[in-house]
Amino acid sequence: MFQYSSFLARSSLKVVSRVVVFNVEWNLILNRRTIALVLTAVGIVGILAFPIYAALGSYNPTYWYGLGSSWNPGMMGQRPRTGNAPISFDEAVTQFQNYITSIGNNDLALLEVMEFENNFYATVYEKSTGTRAFELLIWKQAPSSRIMGGGMGMGDNMMQRSMMAGVVVPEPGSNMMWNTKYSMMRGMMGVNWQSGTLGQMPLSERDARSIAESYLSQRFPGAHVEGIARFYGYYTIDFEQDGRIIGMLSVNGYSGDVWYHSWHGGFVEEKEFV
Repeated sequence: MFQYSSFLARSSLKVVSRVVVFNVEWNLILNRRTIALVLTAVGIVGILAFPIYAALGSYNPTYWYGLGSSWNPGMMGQRPRTGNAPISFDEAVTQFQNYITSIGNNDLALLEVMEFENNFYATVYEKSTGTRAFELLIWKQAPSSRIMGGGMGMGDNMMQRSMMAGVVVPEPGSNMMWNTKYSMMRGMMGVNWQSGTLGQMPLSERDARSIAESYLSQRFPGAHVEGIARFYGYYTIDFEQDGRIIGMLSVNGYSGDVWYHSWHGGFVEEKEFV
């Protein structure tokens, strides 16, 4: 009887030991599988996100405005500017107009061009609605890493920056991230909106003006709103001091966030075409 009990005890101990070993091994397998799944998920997210960051880094107008074929600096007559020859205002206007024509949307037209210290800025509008569609830039010289900083999604890539000099590119900032109709990046800033809507923006022009004035009082004492333009998803605002434009900012039409256009530099001149 004692021997039988001893046999049962040894057998039970072996079973328990095997169960414990099995559980440990199974947990290790599960942990490995979990780690593998996590790494796989991270890899998939990285693969999916890469084209987005690549689009941000290269300013590919195909992605933004539906040209239908991959963009490179040699297309549409656009090549990076070399040398120190300055770009004239009239040359910039011609480049903007040619760019808009190349998009192939007859409803789009040039509304306004402004010259700043660092670049030329253009507003494109829809002829059928009168609504401002999107914003463009021509950099006079390759922008510095300091100018391209501030969360615009461009990074510090000297080659990419050098390829932007003298060619038409979508303006960074609000035009990229908040435009609910013309930008593929719409909605990435965590704001829920309906694509392509304009009248449904919760914030009115008056609200945007008030938000801008509050921002200016803290960041640019003595400056005030000079003009406000409504786009799909946001407002872009010129502000002035002592009767002269000194800068530009945008107000999100859903969240009220403010995006200061730090990349322009000092204002030079402007011309409207409608």
